[in-house]
Amino acid sequence: MSKKAFAESDKRGRLRLVASPDGRDGSVTIHSDASIYAGLFDGADERAELALDPMRLAYVHVLRGEATVNGQPLLAGDAARLDGEPSLVIERGRDAEILVFDLAR
Repeated sequence: MSKKAFAESDKRGRLRLVASPDGRDGSVTIHSDASIYAGLFDGADERAELALDPMRLAYVHVLRGEATVNGQPLLAGDAARLDGEPSLVIERGRDAEILVFDLAR
Protein backbone atom coordinates (compact mmCIF):
# COMPACT_ATOMS: atom_id res chain seq x y z
CA MET A 1 0.00 0.00 0.00
CA SER A 2 1.28 3.46 -0.90
CA LYS A 3 1.76 6.06 1.77
CA LYS A 4 1.87 9.79 1.11
CA ALA A 5 1.51 12.91 3.21
CA PHE A 6 -0.40 15.97 2.00
CA ALA A 7 0.44 19.37 3.48
CA GLU A 8 -2.25 21.16 5.46
CA SER A 9 -1.85 24.11 3.09
CA ASP A 10 -2.87 21.85 0.16
CA LYS A 11 -6.19 21.11 1.89
CA ARG A 12 -6.90 24.49 3.50
CA GLY A 13 -10.17 25.93 2.15
CA ARG A 14 -10.38 23.44 -0.70
CA LEU A 15 -10.89 19.79 -1.54
CA ARG A 16 -7.59 18.12 -2.36
CA LEU A 17 -7.67 14.88 -4.33
CA VAL A 18 -5.75 12.39 -2.18
CA ALA A 19 -6.61 9.04 -3.83
CA SER A 20 -7.82 8.03 -7.29
CA PRO A 21 -7.74 5.10 -9.72
CA ASP A 22 -5.17 6.81 -11.96
CA GLY A 23 -3.05 8.72 -9.42
CA ARG A 24 -3.91 12.04 -11.07
CA ASP A 25 -2.86 15.34 -9.55
CA GLY A 26 -0.30 13.61 -7.35
CA SER A 27 -2.87 11.49 -5.53
CA VAL A 28 -2.25 7.98 -4.28
CA THR A 29 -3.31 5.30 -6.76
CA ILE A 30 -6.06 2.98 -5.55
CA HIS A 31 -7.50 -0.06 -7.29
CA SER A 32 -11.13 0.98 -7.10
CA ASP A 33 -13.55 3.16 -9.08
CA ALA A 34 -13.45 5.87 -6.43
CA SER A 35 -11.85 9.24 -5.81
CA ILE A 36 -11.22 10.55 -2.31
CA TYR A 37 -10.83 14.22 -1.42
CA ALA A 38 -9.74 15.84 1.86
CA GLY A 39 -10.32 19.40 3.00
CA LEU A 40 -9.87 21.71 5.96
CA PHE A 41 -12.35 24.55 6.47
CA ASP A 42 -12.40 27.25 9.13
CA GLY A 43 -14.10 30.56 8.53
CA ALA A 44 -16.65 32.20 6.28
CA ASP A 45 -14.14 32.88 3.50
CA GLU A 46 -13.24 29.19 3.02
CA ARG A 47 -15.62 27.56 0.57
CA ALA A 48 -15.19 24.70 -1.90
CA GLU A 49 -17.34 23.46 -4.73
CA LEU A 50 -16.87 20.13 -6.48
CA ALA A 51 -18.70 19.15 -9.67
CA LEU A 52 -20.29 15.73 -9.30
CA ASP A 53 -21.42 13.22 -11.88
CA PRO A 54 -25.13 12.69 -11.06
CA MET A 55 -24.74 9.04 -12.16
CA ARG A 56 -22.33 8.41 -9.27
CA LEU A 57 -22.67 8.63 -5.48
CA ALA A 58 -20.88 11.07 -3.23
CA TYR A 59 -20.39 10.48 0.48
CA VAL A 60 -19.24 13.33 2.74
CA HIS A 61 -17.91 12.65 6.23
CA VAL A 62 -17.08 15.36 8.79
CA LEU A 63 -14.14 14.04 10.79
CA ARG A 64 -13.98 16.99 13.18
CA GLY A 65 -15.51 20.43 13.59
CA GLU A 66 -18.60 21.47 11.71
CA ALA A 67 -19.54 22.70 8.24
CA THR A 68 -22.48 23.22 5.92
CA VAL A 69 -22.69 20.70 3.08
CA ASN A 70 -25.14 21.59 0.29
CA GLY A 71 -27.05 23.76 2.75
CA GLN A 72 -27.19 21.09 5.47
CA PRO A 73 -25.28 21.77 8.72
CA LEU A 74 -23.14 18.79 9.77
CA LEU A 75 -21.17 18.20 12.98
CA ALA A 76 -18.17 15.99 13.74
CA GLY A 77 -19.11 12.38 13.05
CA ASP A 78 -21.97 13.31 10.72
CA ALA A 79 -22.13 12.18 7.12
CA ALA A 80 -24.19 12.95 4.04
CA ARG A 81 -24.92 10.81 1.02
CA LEU A 82 -25.45 12.75 -2.20
CA ASP A 83 -27.30 10.80 -4.87
CA GLY A 84 -27.99 12.43 -8.24
CA GLU A 85 -26.56 15.79 -7.17
CA PRO A 86 -24.69 17.85 -9.80
CA SER A 87 -22.36 19.49 -7.29
CA LEU A 88 -21.11 19.57 -3.73
CA VAL A 89 -20.67 22.83 -1.82
CA ILE A 90 -18.84 22.99 1.50
CA GLU A 91 -18.95 26.26 3.42
CA ARG A 92 -19.23 27.83 6.88
CA GLY A 93 -16.61 25.50 8.33
CA ARG A 94 -15.53 25.74 11.94
CA ASP A 95 -12.33 23.78 12.54
CA ALA A 96 -13.70 21.23 10.05
CA GLU A 97 -11.81 18.34 8.55
CA ILE A 98 -13.80 16.67 5.78
CA LEU A 99 -13.45 13.62 3.55
CA VAL A 100 -15.42 13.27 0.31
CA PHE A 101 -15.77 9.94 -1.49
CA ASP A 102 -16.82 9.96 -5.17
CA LEU A 103 -18.10 6.41 -5.73
CA ALA A 104 -19.47 4.23 -8.51
CA ARG A 105 -23.01 2.98 -8.02
